Amino acid sequence: MQVKILSYYRLHKIPILLLLASLLFYYTFAYHLVRTDFPKLITLAAALFFLCYKLIQFEKWNFKFLLAAGILFRLIFLFVEPMLSQDFYRFIWDGELVLQGQNPYLQTPNTIVELGKVHINNAAHLYASMGEISAKNFSNYPPLNQFIFALAALFSGKSMLGSILTMRLVIILADIGILYFGRKLLAKLNLSSHLLFWYFLNPLVIIELTGNLHFEGVMLFFFIWSMHLLSQKKYLLAAPILALSIAVKLVPLMFLPLFIRHLGLKKVIPFYTIIGVTILALLVPFYSSEFINNYTTTIGLWFSNFEFNASIYNIIKKVAEINGSKDWETIRAFGKISPYITIAMVFLFSLLKNNKTITSLFTSMLWVLTIYYFISTTVHPWYIIFIALLSVFTKFRFAILWSALVFLSYWAYSNPDFKEHLGILAIEYITIFSFVIYELLRLNRQNLLYSKK
Repeated sequence: MQVKILSYYRLHKIPILLLLASLLFYYTFAYHLVRTDFPKLITLAAALFFLCYKLIQFEKWNFKFLLAAGILFRLIFLFVEPMLSQDFYRFIWDGELVLQGQNPYLQTPNTIVELGKVHINNAAHLYASMGEISAKNFSNYPPLNQFIFALAALFSGKSMLGSILTMRLVIILADIGILYFGRKLLAKLNLSSHLLFWYFLNPLVIIELTGNLHFEGVMLFFFIWSMHLLSQKKYLLAAPILALSIAVKLVPLMFLPLFIRHLGLKKVIPFYTIIGVTILALLVPFYSSEFINNYTTTIGLWFSNFEFNASIYNIIKKVAEINGSKDWETIRAFGKISPYITIAMVFLFSLLKNNKTITSLFTSMLWVLTIYYFISTTVHPWYIIFIALLSVFTKFRFAILWSALVFLSYWAYSNPDFKEHLGILAIEYITIFSFVIYELLRLNRQNLLYSKK
């Protein structure tokens, strides 16, 4: 046994050292980083992305090594509170309400506290820590997310750490599920299976999902499972699984029109029907006359009230400022227009693009979501995780680069008033736009060369 260990170490000495260095940096990120310390944050992120690249480069055919590395990196965060986001306080709050049979969509935390109806564990700390914006708004988390929050409350042992641990384990299992179904899908598409480690070992994925408890990974687990079933022509089984993805995060809703040309009218009608019925079944426990109004009002705030890490919107806002418009006027005007732009863009990709193959479907999804983020007023770092995974199944790699550059947006957290630095955002987006143009030109040249041959 000792001889085998020594032999393995000699063969994999550099990757093992890279693995140990990554573990040290993730430990520092989890336990010794304050989010206001931007120089330390961006240095750690850059180092982790470099180590991720080298690990994949050295061991891309060693599945067990990279799987173990990804799991170890996630386990580092297991017993620590999230360091870059306070959203988890609202997750725990909603979970406690659901566990007690209360509807989290009907009253804001502010209202519950004012009425003195708080009978949940750690209520005072959760309420004080979730932030003013969260406290004054209704819950915007879809029904399956609420069930997961309730599960965390059930197994919490009445402690915050217990809830955090339960949610983390769910997110880690979801990432392993993505790796499982993703590799099968890559094999079906005749693509190298190691590409999926650009998701599984991606520092943004590990830090924002396992570390900061965002549920994009759970959404993506159901999404990739559904796409795997679709690749096997099992569209009736794929439909309820896709509905579960939507019931975690609403993002896959915008992809539904893309399935019209992929499945054809005869198949797409039962496909949509099953999705609709599944979502309605999940909504039944929460439905009331006030639910729709409260939920749509809260979702609408993301288009007309909030801004973070925007690209095109920041340019428009700057031009509007020169012409004398106030910020709140600009965001509200832009917020009214952007949903219509998004709808028009989705239908253009549905009608003009040939989405017959899974690869072309993934490519359309990648561009729909990318353009949506380019015109959005709010692009939190964890939003980029979806397009980073989509890109693995296409010829484009700009989303992988964006998953590294998006850490620049955390400069805003180093300021007490969370004011953004437009120069830093310019570095992020000029680099991304330039790389997108480069990839489009490169792939266009390759296609031209191929057609000439």
